Amino acid sequence: MIGRLAWVTTRAARGRDEDEPLVVPALERSGVVVDVVDWDDPRVDWAGYDRAVLRSTWDYPERLAEFLPWLDRVAAATDLVNPPATVRWSLDKHYLRDLDAAGVPITPTTFLLPGEPADLDGLDGGDFVVKPAVGAGSRDTATYGPEHHDVALAHVARLHAADRAVLVQPFLASVATDGEWPLVYLQGRFSHAASKRVAVPRAGAVEDLFAAETNAPHEATADQVAVGDAAMEVVVGLLGTPAYARVDVVRDDDGGCCVLEVELVEPSLFLAQAEPAAVDRLVSALVAAPAGA
Repeated sequence: MIGRLAWVTTRAARGRDEDEPLVVPALERSGVVVDVVDWDDPRVDWAGYDRAVLRSTWDYPERLAEFLPWLDRVAAATDLVNPPATVRWSLDKHYLRDLDAAGVPITPTTFLLPGEPADLDGLDGGDFVVKPAVGAGSRDTATYGPEHHDVALAHVARLHAADRAVLVQPFLASVATDGEWPLVYLQGRFSHAASKRVAVPRAGAVEDLFAAETNAPHEATADQVAVGDAAMEVVVGLLGTPAYARVDVVRDDDGGCCVLEVELVEPSLFLAQAEPAAVDRLVSALVAAPAGA
C-alpha cells in the first residue's frame, strides 16, 4: 500500500496544473498522504516517500543536465513513476522512429541533428513546423510558411547552437480545423480523450511555460483509438506498462489518423475534460503495486 506520495512539480508550474486539484484530494481520500514538491528542491527527502510521481516538471527540457541525473537519484531512493528508462525514451522525439519502424502511422518527420546541414528544400511548399526533439509546452516550437525559410533556418541554427536536435514536420491541414486529440492511457488501457487546440506561434516564440490551449471533452473514434493502441503496444513492448501515458493523434492530409507525440514524462491528462471516473482510474494507477512487486 502506498502511504506517502510525492506529487512532483516545479516552481514555475505551481497552481497551473489542472489535474492536480482533482487528483490530490482523491488520493488523500483513498488514504494516501500527498506532498506537492518541486523536483529541484534540495530539501526533499525522496527516501521518505513510497512513490514519487512526475506530474508538472515542465522546465526539464532546458535543464536536462540536472534533470537526468536527478531521475536516477530519485529512482534509487523511491519508486519513481514513470521510471527513468520510460522517461528517457519519451522525452526525445526520436522515439517516432521506433513507432514508424513498427508500422504505427506518424506525422511525417525529418530530424536535423547539430552539425548537419539544415536543409528545408525538401518541403512541398506548404506550411511546416520546427520544434526541438526534446521539448515541452510548445516552447521553441513555431510554424512557418514558404516565405519564412530564412527565419526558420535561423530557428534551427539557434537550437543547434544549443546542441539540440530539431524536428521539421508538415503543418497538417486538419490541425487548423480539428486540432489534435490527446488519448489518455492508464495502466496501459485507454481511459479517455480530449480535443486540444494549441496556439503555436507563427514565425515567433512561446514566451510562457507553455503555449495557450483551448481544450474540450471528446469522444474518441474507433480509428483514433486504434492508432493510440498501436502506439501503446510499442511502448509496452519496449518499456513495460506505464502508469500513465498520453498519445496525441491528428488527422493526416489523406484523412487517416497518425501519432503526433507520445507523452510519458509529465503529460497533462485532461481530467477536467473527462468523466469523474477518470480521476478514480488515475488514483488506482498511482497507488498500484510497482511492476514486479
